[in-house]
Amino acid sequence: MAWNEPGGGRDNDPWGGKNQGPPDLDEALKKLQERLNSLFGGGSGGQGGNGGGVKLGMGSIGALAVLAVAVWALFGFYQVDQQERAVVLRLGVYQQTVMPGLRWAPPIIDDVNIINVTKVRAAASRGQMLTEDENIVDISVSVQYTVSDPANFLLKVKRPELSLEHALESALRHVVGSSKMDQVITEGREQVAIETQARMQNYLTAYQSGIQVAKVNIEDAQPPSQVQDAFDDVTRAKEDRERLKNEAEAYANGIIPEARGAAQRQLEEAQAYKEQVIAKAEGEAQRFSELVAEYKKSPRVTRERLYIDALQELYADSSKVMVDVESGNNMMYLPLDKLANQRNVSRTIREQDVDIRQLTDRVVEQLRRDSQSTRREGR
Repeated sequence: MAWNEPGGGRDNDPWGGKNQGPPDLDEALKKLQERLNSLFGGGSGGQGGNGGGVKLGMGSIGALAVLAVAVWALFGFYQVDQQERAVVLRLGVYQQTVMPGLRWAPPIIDDVNIINVTKVRAAASRGQMLTEDENIVDISVSVQYTVSDPANFLLKVKRPELSLEHALESALRHVVGSSKMDQVITEGREQVAIETQARMQNYLTAYQSGIQVAKVNIEDAQPPSQVQDAFDDVTRAKEDRERLKNEAEAYANGIIPEARGAAQRQLEEAQAYKEQVIAKAEGEAQRFSELVAEYKKSPRVTRERLYIDALQELYADSSKVMVDVESGNNMMYLPLDKLANQRNVSRTIREQDVDIRQLTDRVVEQLRRDSQSTRREGR
């Protein structure tokens, strides 16, 4: 039966047995204050009056203040890793740059910004630029950089990454505009990257951006697609020119030493022939002097000897001989070449006859041996 049904009576009142409405709010707060005082040692809850209530309120406020201060102090601790640096701002003003370790800063008062100074960051840029010889180049560049000064990186420049991109584009356009197209696209790409890095670092240092450029890479450099075919033809022509030039140099390097060697050989042969002729002339002169001495001793014998030596030297390479007969008018013709051939043929025939005779003798001897062995077997 519900408490408010007719005939229920006063004992069914849920507010404590008396039908007087909800409990007093001041009394509930007083009970809560007494419990807090008992927890923090603020006094006994049996004391009444306004003075006791004021003392219990001050004690609880103090405890809460101490607790709040402890929590505030705990929130002030922070850790800085080895690859990081912490930039501390006190009431918005730069205070210091903190090195790695466990640090403390008053919360709300100090603002701690932790920045990684060893991480390699990257940025890229791509665009069409005009070279010194008034050609358009489509170039793509990437940059690797680190933070060298955390305070400048955080405070001096509003958007350091955007400033880096602007510095990269400005430096690249300046370097490409001072270079020819062939240098940018082919053999001078590395030099373009080095000059761009140096100029870009000067810009960032002047801005006090706190950025250190580590590397600038030319990812791609080529003429616009509209003229790519014509540029390829020019490139192939240059390659052919270099190839032919190298072949010509190789031929020159091979033929010049050969020509020098041939010239030196001819000089040596001429020198040897000169010495030979001089030696032969000196020998003939010496021989003639000796012959003169011998001729004076016996002119007839020396004259005949000279005549015979001259004829021997004259007919040494001749295959025919004409013999003058003193007693008659006829001359004898001797074909020495045919006689020599006949002599060779007769010698060959004689050798063949000897071979045939030897072979015949061997056959007869073998037949005799066979017949003798047959007779012995018959007996």
